[in-house]
Amino acid sequence: MQVSGVDIKIFKSKRKTVSIYIERDGSVSARVPETITEQEIQELLKGKEYQIFKHLAEWEQLNEKAVEREYVSGQSFLYLGRNYRLKFDEVEVGKLHFRKNTFFLNPTDKDKAKELFIKFYKEKLNQKLPEIIIRYQEQLGVQPNQIKVMELQNRWASCTPNGNVNFHWKCAMAPIDVLHYIVVHELAHLIHNNHSKEFWNEVDKILPNYDAQIHWLKINGAGMDL
Repeated sequence: MQVSGVDIKIFKSKRKTVSIYIERDGSVSARVPETITEQEIQELLKGKEYQIFKHLAEWEQLNEKAVEREYVSGQSFLYLGRNYRLKFDEVEVGKLHFRKNTFFLNPTDKDKAKELFIKFYKEKLNQKLPEIIIRYQEQLGVQPNQIKVMELQNRWASCTPNGNVNFHWKCAMAPIDVLHYIVVHELAHLIHNNHSKEFWNEVDKILPNYDAQIHWLKINGAGMDL
């Protein structure tokens, strides 16, 4: 659906209100009650025109922080909230090495650098998540079905109706306290599959300072990329 020249993806569900979202790629989506007509949706979104353009302007400003990284010696890459330099050296082929606060790649792996970085992030996240999840699932009284690290496009994480919790490999770029927030956020969705007041109350019980983590993602999320 297009409103004032902006393409908006519509998602209907059993909800009572209309919510507007600017996705990480800059696209706009709206969650609306499944009972309203297309004409009613058009009118409701038209009434939120100022909000839509305001959020788009904020997205553009925040994405000025996006970084185009090149796979050359000296380029910095995020890992657990800090930037570390890449250096090409005669290390084991086919693997990204991390030691002494530096990433190392064999020069012959330059064409596979992105693939090896993604593999590194996936491995590290798979190592760190279990302990964090066990800690918070006990506090929340939930039990996820499966945990996966994968490519999630414009989401940091997701929770499926059958209780699977998925995390974007890019979460390995975030500081550990932000990673804890992402985990709590998704586990709380096993209790409330929405962003209602009750949902945020569950998050607040575990992480009273979660606003700071949301703020970090909002400011730095655009730079969490390869």
